[in-house]
Amino acid sequence: MTQENHFVSPDQANPPFFAGVDLAGGNIKVGVVDDLGRPLCRLTVPDDSDNGPEEAARRMGAAVLEAVQKAGLKPSDIARVGIGLPNMTGIAAGRLVRPTNGAGGDNFPTGERVGAHCGLPVSLANQANAAAYGEFWVGAGRGFHSLVLCTLGPSIGCGIVIADLANQGENNRGADFGHMIIDCSDHARLCGCGQPGHLDAYASATAVVKRAREALDAGRESSLSKRLAQCHTLAFPLIAQEAEAGDPLSLEIVADAARHLGVGVVNLMNTIDPNGILLGGSMTFGGRESPLGRKFLGWVREEVARRAFTVLAERTVIDFAALGGDAGYIGAAGIAKLEKAKGIGP
Repeated sequence: MTQENHFVSPDQANPPFFAGVDLAGGNIKVGVVDDLGRPLCRLTVPDDSDNGPEEAARRMGAAVLEAVQKAGLKPSDIARVGIGLPNMTGIAAGRLVRPTNGAGGDNFPTGERVGAHCGLPVSLANQANAAAYGEFWVGAGRGFHSLVLCTLGPSIGCGIVIADLANQGENNRGADFGHMIIDCSDHARLCGCGQPGHLDAYASATAVVKRAREALDAGRESSLSKRLAQCHTLAFPLIAQEAEAGDPLSLEIVADAARHLGVGVVNLMNTIDPNGILLGGSMTFGGRESPLGRKFLGWVREEVARRAFTVLAERTVIDFAALGGDAGYIGAAGIAKLEKAKGIGP
């Protein structure tokens, strides 16, 4: 993950410069990177999108200009701005169509309006694909020809990069990994979207909490019961803590989520055949730095080895992502750089 002491100064950076915007979780995260993908700065401000799409666009534009100033640059030094937006269609037209959050109104010209507020050309990308492109460009996928980034959290997101192109799909829903159907039985678990059998219902943080609640309600013994009696809330961080401490039920639930994730990963391998599949997001259990994170990755790999064709199991890298929460704005800036080089957009 990028740290402040790893930022480069303008005199050490390679122009041209690009700004990247990652809109998620009620915040606008903005960073400025050089032509090699090295950040000069980053900042986070509230998006305040409840006040409408125009106000959201104004705040994004203002945040870009603030980041440029913080980086020690002028707006004229920025070649293009890239914006990663969640759950959107209409990217090619620069419009946010049927958004599922407050990022903008239906058919709102997001790219045009943010550009008007910061005075710079803008490229739009799906948020998950922007994060995937960040890992592909300067993260754990550097050197790959193709990759899939799976973002694990309350729901499961996905970004796909093939060659140097992020795969948006015709309707920008070409990487809805969490809604992959992995259980067609009559008793399949119900996804938050209302449909049965989706991966989200088995391998997301939300699913982990639901499985724990069901087990406790059924009378399973667990150290979670003692923690709940101490007025703790049954939430994903608590389950992760107890699994790390060796609670058998918590470990069982985490391992089961990993195995279901492995099933989904094999389906991705059979469909896309990428160089690597990277795991990121808030549900990586501390990643490589944590014993539980290493166990989780091991369980995913074991399930893949059990189910995948031998050549895919042997050749596909399955690992943790490297950029953490910085992947989104770095990747959005990278997509802006790519589109400028290809003459796409403004």
